[in-house]
Amino acid sequence: MLPPAALAPVDQPPQSNTLVGLPIVAIEGILGFLSYDETSQLRLVCKRMDLVCQRMLNQGFLKVERYHNLCQKQVKAQLPRRESERRNHSLARHADILAAVETRLSLLNMTFMKYVDSNLCCFIPGKVIDEIYRVLRYVNSTRAPQRAHEVLQELRDISSMAMEYFDEKIVPILKKKLPGSDVSGRLIGAAPVPGPSAALTTMQLFSKQNPSRQEVTKLQQQVKTNGAGVTMLRREISELRTKVQEQQKQLQDQDQKLLEQTQIIESTL
Repeated sequence: MLPPAALAPVDQPPQSNTLVGLPIVAIEGILGFLSYDETSQLRLVCKRMDLVCQRMLNQGFLKVERYHNLCQKQVKAQLPRRESERRNHSLARHADILAAVETRLSLLNMTFMKYVDSNLCCFIPGKVIDEIYRVLRYVNSTRAPQRAHEVLQELRDISSMAMEYFDEKIVPILKKKLPGSDVSGRLIGAAPVPGPSAALTTMQLFSKQNPSRQEVTKLQQQVKTNGAGVTMLRREISELRTKVQEQQKQLQDQDQKLLEQTQIIESTL
């Protein structure tokens, strides 16, 4: 006769005396004391923990977007309307840093959220969320912050690496699972897509080839988001060009002063 353990079902729910056996709200409350980077690493524990962590990572990116919008509104409300007066304002660097973070958030949104909205993955790089929060808290707590490129160096590095890795290694797999593809299966480490796993019928395939109004609306919103990201990039490039021109003008003025001083010194000898 088989022992009782052998008769237990394979997919039995976790025991209530374990962490993963707690209600999801309780697990999220406990994980809320961890960083998003640590939360992303806990996805490897089990399927239930993976689902909870994915939900927290997705919510974390949306929360940091709202927090950034709040910070930006507060700074813009204190800035003068004229662009010439803003450059010499005490919050000029705060505004530059927040504008650069906005561009970075737009790029991350365009890279990840298409697949997050399709339930194919979550916002994977939790460390990026932690770094964005660090930058925003630094801006709020500092009266005279460092220059934008110094504050954002770490954020630009890790976010660029995360987006490059996602585009090169993960997107090719996820594209096979987008609506309209006939490739079935589950991405390792990702949550299963809701719905039956059986092969699609002819009518299902035909219906997927004709997108609904909701899908068209999502595509239109994605196009608008992409356009906003490109506009922000152009604005950032224009600002950088202006700063470079100003620095070149300052160098020319310094060279001219140096030449005049040299001539004065030579005339006195």
